Amino acid sequence: MSKLRIVLIEPDIPQNTGNIMRLAAVTSVPLVLVGKLGFSLSEKHLKRAGMDYINDVDLQIITTIDEYLEDSRNRCFLTTKCSQIYTSIPKNIEPFDIVFGSETDGLPQEFYSKYTDHLYTIPMKKGARSLNLASSVAIVTYHLLSRNGFTDIP
Repeated sequence: MSKLRIVLIEPDIPQNTGNIMRLAAVTSVPLVLVGKLGFSLSEKHLKRAGMDYINDVDLQIITTIDEYLEDSRNRCFLTTKCSQIYTSIPKNIEPFDIVFGSETDGLPQEFYSKYTDHLYTIPMKKGARSLNLASSVAIVTYHLLSRNGFTDIP
């Protein structure tokens, strides 16, 4: 079982998911797509962004959020709606998922009360709305991989 997984809850933009697929392929971090996708997995924009890396992704598709939450893995949720910085994600919670919400809606509202202690953010200047999803996933993924000197990348 992998120590780390990237989880996207109901992603909307195929180019972002394609870029995240590419990141997952080159880092050997599994990718989980959860719930209703805002695009088809065969969409040309997804394939173009993922390029020839798509076949190298350890990809899991889970059809509902409830089904995903049945898994007992630890989770860290990334959002702009908290103050706890992603660099404070504990080191002793492996295996775990880094969970990102959709580009338009973010995380489901109930996550904010249910997982209060597991919400993390990427610092930004005041008034900034958010970073691009693919950029956010890359920042957090590489930070977490750096903790082990990138030894998790074969």
